[in-house]
Amino acid sequence: KGKPENGKLYNYPFLPPKPCNALCCSVFPKTHKKGSCLSPSSQMAIDKNNLDEEALSLRFYKIVLSWDYLRLLKESDRKKGKGDDDNALVLKKAKNSYKDVQDYLATFEPLLFEEVKAQIIQGKKDDDEEETLWMKAVTVGCSEIDGFHFPMISCSDSESIQQNDLLLLSNKEFGDGKRLPTAYAFALVEDRRPDKIRLRMHLSGEVKQLNTQEIEACSRLLSMRPLVTENAKLLHVLKICSLSTIAREYVALRSVSSLPFKDLILSAADSNRSTEDHAWKISRPLKEFLESNHNKSQLDAINAGLSRQTFVLIQGPPGTGKTQTILGILSAILHATPARVHSNRVKLSSVKRGPELSMSDKYKHWGQASPWLGGINPLDQEMPIDGDDGFFPTSGNDLKPEVVNSSRKYRVRVLVCAPSNSALDEIVLRILNTVTLKLFVSVPLVNEIDITYNNVITKSMSAMRNVGIRDENDRAYSPKIVRIGLKAHHSVQAVSMDYLVCTLHLSLIILEIPVEQRLSGMDSQIGDRQKQGGPVKDKDSIRASILDEAVIVFSTLSFSASPVFTKLNRGFDVVIIDEAAQAVEPSTLLPLSNGCKQVFLVGDPVQLPATVISPIAGKFGYCTSLFERFQRAGYPVQMLKTQYRMHPEIRNFPSREFYKEALEDGPDVEEQTKRSWHEYRCFGPFCFFDIHDGKESQPSGSGSWQNVDEVEFVLAMYHKLVSRYPELKSSSRLAIISPYRHQVKLLRQKFRETFGVESDKVVDINTVDGFQGREKDVAIFSCVRASKDKGIGFVADYRRMNVGITRARSSVLVVGSASTLRRDARWQNLVESAEKRNVLHKVSKPYAEFFSQENLKLMKVEVVHDKRESPPEDMDIEVPIAAEADQAPQDDWGYAGEEGGYDED
Repeated sequence: KGKPENGKLYNYPFLPPKPCNALCCSVFPKTHKKGSCLSPSSQMAIDKNNLDEEALSLRFYKIVLSWDYLRLLKESDRKKGKGDDDNALVLKKAKNSYKDVQDYLATFEPLLFEEVKAQIIQGKKDDDEEETLWMKAVTVGCSEIDGFHFPMISCSDSESIQQNDLLLLSNKEFGDGKRLPTAYAFALVEDRRPDKIRLRMHLSGEVKQLNTQEIEACSRLLSMRPLVTENAKLLHVLKICSLSTIAREYVALRSVSSLPFKDLILSAADSNRSTEDHAWKISRPLKEFLESNHNKSQLDAINAGLSRQTFVLIQGPPGTGKTQTILGILSAILHATPARVHSNRVKLSSVKRGPELSMSDKYKHWGQASPWLGGINPLDQEMPIDGDDGFFPTSGNDLKPEVVNSSRKYRVRVLVCAPSNSALDEIVLRILNTVTLKLFVSVPLVNEIDITYNNVITKSMSAMRNVGIRDENDRAYSPKIVRIGLKAHHSVQAVSMDYLVCTLHLSLIILEIPVEQRLSGMDSQIGDRQKQGGPVKDKDSIRASILDEAVIVFSTLSFSASPVFTKLNRGFDVVIIDEAAQAVEPSTLLPLSNGCKQVFLVGDPVQLPATVISPIAGKFGYCTSLFERFQRAGYPVQMLKTQYRMHPEIRNFPSREFYKEALEDGPDVEEQTKRSWHEYRCFGPFCFFDIHDGKESQPSGSGSWQNVDEVEFVLAMYHKLVSRYPELKSSSRLAIISPYRHQVKLLRQKFRETFGVESDKVVDINTVDGFQGREKDVAIFSCVRASKDKGIGFVADYRRMNVGITRARSSVLVVGSASTLRRDARWQNLVESAEKRNVLHKVSKPYAEFFSQENLKLMKVEVVHDKRESPPEDMDIEVPIAAEADQAPQDDWGYAGEEGGYDED
């Protein structure tokens, strides 16, 4: 029998298939067959997840839960060299390729655990927490299984505690000069109930050098045992961080040997080049649509996918239509057929058919072709009507046709992922590109309801007309899609899993009797299950069935490894990962574990990198994405080259500095991005304002920086801009960007003091990291750093530089200290570019005088045509999701994944 886990049994291959419940069979008849809900492949997948992944998870928890929290704090306060600390691991630098799995794991596993340590430390040193928030708890029971203790506690003020959170339990509070405890240990939240919390602890000893077979006895952990095993013991609890995402990444990393692309992932070189026979083709109408709506580089990327290349890398510089290309890829791969089918059809169409035979001749041919019949088949007593007997060999035709079914037996299933919710929802919004979108499903009459996933989608989106994906006949195609995971934007609610599940669940409850009547032949089965509180009301069954029916599933990378995917009857054929250059390699491995035949990595290594908290792990290359590693190893990359966002004067520098002058402008981009404020050189498409007398400062106890002088100048410039051009007085048109969180806070504070509580509506102020993937008409970039002898910190990061200056469509106005920024080679190139174009303005106090009427007259240029209308619809849309600067955008499990490093130098 399977081993119990959380009250369930593992599904072993030698056990009989799990019987399909009435709900799945009745609600989703296309996917489920009565009596067998699990195919052999999915049975094996569940076996793998319940056994192999369970063992890997236990190994991860043993290592982390045995760590000494106070020792981690002490080590983090010391400056580490290259691992010469007594307890430091010997780290290896990430490489472009690996000789085998052992080499791969020996490099990445220690780096991943360094990142775990950094996340634990950051959980303690969060600047937003003014004081340590201890909670009190009382033990109410404990069990011990396989070396783990599972205490049950009742905790006060525990609303913030979630499943998979890492907690610190101690016999006393400490910190702020208080005496350190003698008994303390980490605990993982296994289960969260309204009144109790079930924890997992490892109190056997400390794991040494990541070897779970080498456990050293520890008095600290021994002292904790009586505190958690005895009832009514008082404990002090401190929430540290969530381990959900990184624990899944660890399992994916250790499971790399079981991936079908193992050799390719290790070597970063595809030895099996696709042949013509492996390629896929699309219909002429769809091909014509793609050719008329995509440029050459976009078509090259789509065709690379149709070539059936295992991994397809697509680099999308700013404004090059990356999302549009993904929609084109979806249209192609969902409606493509093997090239050999097309070639055979061409052969058939080229054959000249002879004259139609008479019925007697046809009958003669039948007899000759079937001599074993020996007579007339009774079914053929009634002769078929002439010309209506389908294909028949004609005279002079020796072709032996291959019978090919033009309709595919099943549609390709696609999993679309991204590191963040905002990047993911942008693609969903483009598919749901419609004027009116119903966000509810009305159920007024029983006889009008068809409880199927397809009907819910149809009713939820009845107003949809153009979904952005086309079928083989160049018609708008509405695939069954579902957005799975937490924190989905309200604009995509109609296709979010939670919404669909609640809708179906409510409908089943309301329509219990009609549903039972519909399910002829299963009435008794449903009745029995209803009496037992069975699957008719089981949301897990509904969730699994929705996933099985969906053609495209959208998920963050983290959530793509959630247990719900193990219940799929069929895996995915294609995985598309957007913003792939923003994900660490273990995170990119997560969706591949669901099974697929082809992977698209879409991103731009020259924009924001993956967020890595540990400086040591980052130093050894843990922040290098799988996309970037493949690119460095020489793997072919399809680059999108035509940009539709920026004025050519904005595009000029990033194209030369970051893309080897490969970027070109789309048709009429210059005309479309001209604006009335370009009549002044100081408000032109590209300007640099040298605040030569500005000074940087660092708030006490913070690693972040701010520049009060730049804030003062930005306020003066903004006031002049919106007073002369009131259409810019909108957060949808103008943004102020800075690399530093404290600068953003100061800007928001000053704008709130000046414009009141409505300041958020008139200007969008955020960090560079928070603006990835977004765009505005005008972007003001505050560089902050200004000193005579110091460096410029991570302002020197060329990827943040690239993102900061490419957010604008019409004008990017850079504010900084030219002398300080010149210390970096790339920033020196930008300053020199501004000088050559005569758009570098040296500004002195009082800053308001720079924008006086007299000065503006001197900076007047030839009047341009007034172009105040919004950019064309075919540009990349802006996702209406703004990330707060004081709180990094989070993934489904609350793990900050987009704004790392705001407080760094």
